[in-house]
Amino acid sequence: MAAYVAGLNEKPFRAKQLMQWIHQRGVSNINDMSDLAKSFRATLLDKVEVLSLPVIKDEHATDGTRKWLLDVGAGNAVESVFIPEDDRGTLCISSQAGCAVNCRFCSTGRQGFSRNLTAGEIIGQLWFAEHLLRNDPNAIRRIEEYPTPGWEHTGRVISNVVMMGMGEPLLNYDNVVTALRLMLDDKAYGLSRRRVTVSTSGVVPMIDRLAQDCPVALAVSLHAPNDQLRDQLVPLNLKYPLRELLAACERYLPFAPRDFLTFEYCMLDGVNDSDIQAKELVRLLANIKCKVNLIPFNPFPESGLKRSSAQRIHAFASILLDAGMVATVRKTRGDDIAAACGQLAGDVVDRTRVRERAIHENQIKLDEEADAKVDADDLDLDEEEQEPEYQSERSVQWLKKLDD
Repeated sequence: MAAYVAGLNEKPFRAKQLMQWIHQRGVSNINDMSDLAKSFRATLLDKVEVLSLPVIKDEHATDGTRKWLLDVGAGNAVESVFIPEDDRGTLCISSQAGCAVNCRFCSTGRQGFSRNLTAGEIIGQLWFAEHLLRNDPNAIRRIEEYPTPGWEHTGRVISNVVMMGMGEPLLNYDNVVTALRLMLDDKAYGLSRRRVTVSTSGVVPMIDRLAQDCPVALAVSLHAPNDQLRDQLVPLNLKYPLRELLAACERYLPFAPRDFLTFEYCMLDGVNDSDIQAKELVRLLANIKCKVNLIPFNPFPESGLKRSSAQRIHAFASILLDAGMVATVRKTRGDDIAAACGQLAGDVVDRTRVRERAIHENQIKLDEEADAKVDADDLDLDEEEQEPEYQSERSVQWLKKLDD
């Protein structure tokens, strides 16, 4: 903004004024920016527009969650989700139209990938939601009834932002960091670093860059306690295996605004939810100060996966807690409008031909089916008697059969 104002031969303080009018006050009409000189307003009217992303769909869940489908042009649309809670209002923001990482439990990846969002399209989701919700009686009433300490006098509805929407944020690094800095800027949204979270599937070099450029809260999509299984669930693991990923996490910790990192673990029935895998996860994370967020899988068509039962999730969590780890089970929100974690799909013109390639790869696997079969007798072993390596092999073979 400062560079833009300088290019118009205006004084630097005009940048601050513009930032406050647009981001703090949500004003889009240049003529309403009353403390700008008339000559400057005339220049702006001739050169700029302040526009929101067009809204294609606005959906309300029974639990108060709200989801917007926003048009980003050329046949692409992304989704943003507002999650109201007693002590916070959280906005989940997208960073890409689609996603190239293609985690098998995530609906976004199944859509393929079109392009990175610009910094304006990323921060525009916050701009749109914040200023729309300020006129929502239900959102305002929630703030009045459950004020967040230190937040109640700002008049803002959104207290937390999570980069957990469509896309892998660290594969759109420059635009995401520009948007993050606007979220943190006191002349814009003034969010605390502790209240802004970037979720990554494990782009190791960018984790190191983020620690230096804009350290915010970090959440790592883990979902498996070993490389063999994670290769199947999170294909990026083939490039950045667990040893490299956890080393990057340890390097990030000194810069993190909190004194811990969050590891996200999607609970998949019969795939990654056994007692043995819980114990393996304890060993894996033993040297990292962290919280494990267990996420009940939110089903979507084509996944072929099922959510772990509540009893299994509780048993898994108990093993982590008994080992002295911090573990929570994420409450599923907005699943009746497909707004829950892993369900965001939007509308993407896929340049990566994900589905086409999947059909081709499945045909190859069918041709090699005999080599992928698991001895039926071995599958009858009691789970507690199986070694971790065998437990993982069983899950991997099951996932491969699911692809067939």
